[in-house]
Amino acid sequence: MKETNANIAVLIAQAENTLHILRENRDFYNQFKDNEFVVLGKTTASAMVLSQVIVDFYTCLETFFFRVSQEFENRISKDQWHKELLQKMALNIPGIRDRVISETTKNQLSEILLFRHFRRYYFNFDYDWEKLDLIESKYRQVYLPLRSEILAFIEFLRPLQEPS
Repeated sequence: MKETNANIAVLIAQAENTLHILRENRDFYNQFKDNEFVVLGKTTASAMVLSQVIVDFYTCLETFFFRVSQEFENRISKDQWHKELLQKMALNIPGIRDRVISETTKNQLSEILLFRHFRRYYFNFDYDWEKLDLIESKYRQVYLPLRSEILAFIEFLRPLQEPS
């Protein structure tokens, strides 16, 4: 198997693993919302758990996006690379690769990315539940379309791994 074919096979495996981790993240979220959140309500502890679930979700996804970028574009500026990486994933690059995500998904993920950056440096325990509710709604809305889009990207990749 040529190196490029092997790289594509690895990228497919990484995409599948990303979907698996995102599903586990979503399962944990659903279990938490159905059980502990019902008891805790909107407390600092529940805000911390929800924040971490959303941060982990985006970090897992960004890791996959980075792998895609390494395989196909391999150039991300050092300034605002997180934002640039997300924007690149919504691009269809003729002759190179299909888009990984739609523009709608990119916009929803952009808000989650901003939240992750905010959360990384937020050390206060006084959570703004209006903002957290908004980010949580983006998290819930984006999951199924994102899953479908990654599956479609895997289907784009499959023919690329076959020997020419």
